[in-house]
Amino acid sequence: MEAPPLSVVAVLSLLACGAQAAAAVLLARWFGGRSSATDRWTLAWLFYDVIVHVTLEGPFVYLSLVGTVATSEGALAELWREYGQADRRWLVSDPSVVSVELLTVVLDSSLALLLIHAILHHKYYRHFVQISLCVCELYGGWMTFCPEWLTGCPNLNTSSRLHLWVYLVFFNGVWVLLPALLLGQSWAALRRLHQLQDVPGRKHR
Repeated sequence: MEAPPLSVVAVLSLLACGAQAAAAVLLARWFGGRSSATDRWTLAWLFYDVIVHVTLEGPFVYLSLVGTVATSEGALAELWREYGQADRRWLVSDPSVVSVELLTVVLDSSLALLLIHAILHHKYYRHFVQISLCVCELYGGWMTFCPEWLTGCPNLNTSSRLHLWVYLVFFNGVWVLLPALLLGQSWAALRRLHQLQDVPGRKHR
């Protein structure tokens, strides 16, 4: 598998992603200073989730609705053209991809913001929102890649380590691994709550 030198756009794109992650960690420390360590890391992920959906995927949806990434101008179009080298569907306003991204930008961002509020203020609906968000994220990933797998991956370029392991596996795998872990956290929290309610002699309201 080839390892071509990184282009300037690739380097700047990776640096931008790093800056987004750093901003998310700083926001989690700022707003979640009194939260548990687990909740601070959860908040960092949620802030990163919102930042990416709004600042990267939001512009992608806009560019795809008014034209295509391939024919658009500007820094964000260049960033998406870089990712489009790994998945060509992002260059041509593929209806399935745009539909999933539109739902992601609007619904997932809103749920993530609501979940941040629920964690910071210890709201009773925290795990309901957390489960809803995680299912949406996992569904989005499935509907993005399952059609490709069923058709033999005609749009995916896995000819280089950068395209395969960084763009396709890492940047998409994060949105599978972390929602799956948060689903497990919600399962455990709801199980503990159920066990507390079933303590012998405990009065139920």
